[in-house]
Amino acid sequence: MRALIDLQKKLFPDVLAVMQRRYKILHYIQLMEPIGRRSLANNIELAERLVRSEIDFLSYHGLIEVTAKGMSLTQEGYDVVRQLGDFIKEVSGFSVLEQQLKEILHVDHVIVVPGNSDELDWVKQEMGKASVNYLKTILKANQTIAVTGGTSMAAVAEVMLPLDQASNCMFVPARGGLGERMENQANTICAEMAKKANGQYRLLHVPDPLSEESYQMIIGEPSVGEILELIRDAHVVIHGIGDALTMAQRRKTSLDNTKKIINGHAVSEAFGYYFDKDGKVVHKVRTVGLQLEDLHQSKCVIAVAGGESKAKAIYSYFKQGKSNVLITDEGAANKLARDISL
Repeated sequence: MRALIDLQKKLFPDVLAVMQRRYKILHYIQLMEPIGRRSLANNIELAERLVRSEIDFLSYHGLIEVTAKGMSLTQEGYDVVRQLGDFIKEVSGFSVLEQQLKEILHVDHVIVVPGNSDELDWVKQEMGKASVNYLKTILKANQTIAVTGGTSMAAVAEVMLPLDQASNCMFVPARGGLGERMENQANTICAEMAKKANGQYRLLHVPDPLSEESYQMIIGEPSVGEILELIRDAHVVIHGIGDALTMAQRRKTSLDNTKKIINGHAVSEAFGYYFDKDGKVVHKVRTVGLQLEDLHQSKCVIAVAGGESKAKAIYSYFKQGKSNVLITDEGAANKLARDISL
C-alpha cells in the first residue's frame, strides 16, 4: 500500500488532499450526528464556505442525509468511512508514527487516533472507540477485565459496545475510588462497561486514599479479599495516565505529600503511584486494588492517554515497562516523536 500511496502523491496530490478532507468531514459527522454545518466547520477548522461545498457533494452522492436536525451519515456513508479508515491512516503517516512510538516506549502495540484531545473533546471519544475495537480483537469468553477511573476510562465506557465474541466477561474496578466525581469513579465506569458489553461486574466499595490502619482493616474483610483476587488475576487491565500535579489536586492530596510530589519532580501518575521523568516512584498513595507488581500477571495492560500536554506523563510512565499497549492521539504522539527526551 505504501508504494501505491507514494505514487498517488506524485501523480494526483490534490486527489489525496480532497480524499483526506472528505473523510475527515464524514468521520466527524459520524461522531457527532446529527450536527449542523456551522458547528461542523468550527470543530474541524475549515472555512464554512468550503464545508458547504463538500456537504453538497457528499449529499449528492448519497453519503450523508441533511435534515432540519442536522447532518447524519447514510449506510453508504458508514461503509465508506469504515473501508477508508486504514488507507487514510497510512496516507496521514499514522502507521509510521505508531512504529516510532513502539520503538521509543518499548511497547508491543500502539494505536494513534487523529486530533489533539487538549483542544478537541471528541478526540477522547475516538481514543475510546479505538480502545473498544482493540478489546474486541483480544478478549475471549469468561475473561476478567480490570478498569481504573478517570476521564479517559469514562470515554471508553461511553462508547463501549457488546462484546459478542467474548461472552460472560467480568469487569472489575482496578482500585477503590470513592471520593472522586461519580462519573469518573472506577466502580461507575466498570458497571457501565459491563452493561454495554453484555458482561458481568463486581464493585469495590472502598475510599481512596486510605490510612495504613484503615487499609489493613479493609483488606482483612473476606468480601474485599474475594474481589481483590479477581482484580489481581485479571486477564486484561485498561487504565489511564495522569499528570502528577493535576492528579494530586484532584485527590485533595495533603500539603506534605504534595510537597513530596513536587520535590520529587513527579510528572505522571497511574495506579496511585507518582513517577518522575525517569519512571522512578517518588510517592505512592495507599489504595486497595492493583499494585504495580500485580501487573505482570495480566496478559495485556492497555494505557489510554492523549493530548500534547500528556506526552511527558506518558513517556515517564512507560519507563516502568508495566504496560504493553498504548492508545493515544496525534497531539501526544507527535510531541513524543519530536522530542523523545521530553
